[in-house]
Amino acid sequence: MAQHDRTIWGDPERYVQQYWSACRRVFHRRRARCDADGYYWVLGRVDDVMNVSGHRLSTMEVESALVKHPAVAEAAVVGKPHEITGQAVCAFVTLKKGDHDPEQLAKDLRQWVAHEIGSFARPEEIRFTEALPKTRSGKIMRRLLREIVTTHSVTGDVTTLEDMTVVTNLASQHDED
Repeated sequence: MAQHDRTIWGDPERYVQQYWSACRRVFHRRRARCDADGYYWVLGRVDDVMNVSGHRLSTMEVESALVKHPAVAEAAVVGKPHEITGQAVCAFVTLKKGDHDPEQLAKDLRQWVAHEIGSFARPEEIRFTEALPKTRSGKIMRRLLREIVTTHSVTGDVTTLEDMTVVTNLASQHDED
């Protein structure tokens, strides 16, 4: 049934105005961008936010800034509890092939994010990893990253996880710190 097959009794124009005039696009809680070639890139959810020093900061925004850096292949960001700022940015970063000094690169990435977004978005912690925990379909499981950052372990359903060793390695990194 098309949208105009329905109406308000005695006032079909009011139906269109009331229910359809303000709806020019659907809000699906995802953010995307259109590149110069006309391709749409789905960037991530807009409702996955952190509260850092009173700033509502999208995890996707920080991830996008990180992957713009020439050394970064992939990144995932989660909020880490912080007693002063509420939450702090914790980034999990997979690097492109090459010889990287982790200490210097972590400093560079913090500065990079501060330049791209602002100093309030600067990651407090950057964890370099060979891989991120993903489902078999390729979706990054940020829930597991949040658990690793907050409880240092993983609970709950991991049946859709592609490779459990990725999570085990990330959780053991905390034990080494």
